[in-house]
Amino acid sequence: MEESPRPAAKTDIQAMYSPLGSLIRRQPVTVPLDATVRQAIAIMDEKRIGSIIVADESGRLPLGIFTLRDLLHRVALPGCTLDLPIASVMTAGVITVKPQTTAYQAALIMGRRGLRHLLVVDEAGGLLGIVSQNDLFALQRTGLNDVTGNIREARDLAALQACSRDIRSMAATLLGQGVAADQLTHLISTLNDLLTLRIIELTHDEFELPQVKWCWVALGSEGRYEQTLSTDQDNGIIFDPDGADAEALRRLLLPFADSVNRKLDACGFPLCKGGIMAGNPEWCLSLEEWRGKFARWIQTPEPKALLNASIFFDFRPLYGDEELSHSLREWLLEASGKATLFLRLMTENALQCQPPLGLIRDFTFDNNKEFPHTIDLKMHGSRPFVDAARIFALANGVAVTSTAQRLRGAAEATSLGADIEAMIDGFYFIQQLRLRHQQGLKGEEAGANRIDPDALNELDRFILKEAFRQARKLQDKLKLDYRL
Repeated sequence: MEESPRPAAKTDIQAMYSPLGSLIRRQPVTVPLDATVRQAIAIMDEKRIGSIIVADESGRLPLGIFTLRDLLHRVALPGCTLDLPIASVMTAGVITVKPQTTAYQAALIMGRRGLRHLLVVDEAGGLLGIVSQNDLFALQRTGLNDVTGNIREARDLAALQACSRDIRSMAATLLGQGVAADQLTHLISTLNDLLTLRIIELTHDEFELPQVKWCWVALGSEGRYEQTLSTDQDNGIIFDPDGADAEALRRLLLPFADSVNRKLDACGFPLCKGGIMAGNPEWCLSLEEWRGKFARWIQTPEPKALLNASIFFDFRPLYGDEELSHSLREWLLEASGKATLFLRLMTENALQCQPPLGLIRDFTFDNNKEFPHTIDLKMHGSRPFVDAARIFALANGVAVTSTAQRLRGAAEATSLGADIEAMIDGFYFIQQLRLRHQQGLKGEEAGANRIDPDALNELDRFILKEAFRQARKLQDKLKLDYRL
């Protein structure tokens, strides 16, 4: 009897969520900088490998990589001698990643930069191993290779729209196969990243943009790698005027940004009703303007400022000069860590959104007339976790943006310890219910996050109550920290 393909697909997609460190099967093969091409290819032939790393004398610091493709295009076709030094034909400036980088993230980096290999290094930059594009694609048989390839090859809006439909179709299939919410939301966000990058690349060619450093940043759920099947777009631009007039540069960037926003809308990411998009001049700002805006929110934490902080402080770089985003993040963590009043008011604001559990531990409802006897799993389910994690991260200098990573990063400082994992499990169970519900709606936006708990089976109802109790624990910790 043949095995069912569904468990295999689930295993494959879980493998794609694995850290790269777990994919390294052998010691990296290196040659010194003064080796010849002949010596390098002799080793490659002996080891039966398609690439070799050029390293310093210790063999620990990677300086470049030489592949069979380099052999063809830089040695054989030009008719060069094999006695050339490897340094003259290697690919220098290699892209390195840390062992905790996931296979999904590595696939995104390769897709963005058109790479076939990534070098894995430790915190000190020491070489640990090499991961190839084939290594990643060998992990899965669920069509991820086809989807990412189609995105990279898209040349027009119709092709991009087809890719967007493929992403949603793949997500729905994997959800039906039981893939966990943490892996699935990360996958959706990663593929949406790749689609957005392609849209930006194609749109970039349509405009004459100023020759300054700029960075497209993702905000909100996309900034946290937590997108579900029903999501609009939240994004912005950071630029460095480098002495030029910021307003003049903004005028040049805005038509491009607006065009990207409209293409994203056409691909199924609705325009943000609140106007939080890079095509809005309010969110296309220089680095100094962003710092000034953030500083005003922190120093004068009015209700609108607190609401903005809950969206914009989850930013991460998506395209362009990422150092601009990293610089803004460093500044924000330093500024917010000292802002006790701001964090206290952020906490007060977060505590207004209580998990929907009554005194007798049954569900409570908000009397929504359009969807009676329902619970908003976003507002009262996942948001308490997201808000608490953000506050803990800002207070304790945690630079990552995903809710789970923030909670883990702040676990020691918050003395939550082992309870953190139960809280994260509760958060992802709610995310799983949201995904299941949205899949059933077939793209309808109304009620995308509202469920009737009576429609759940007994086990799901029990786990949902426990998830809400975990959210309440997080809020109790916030109350204790800020004496509320």
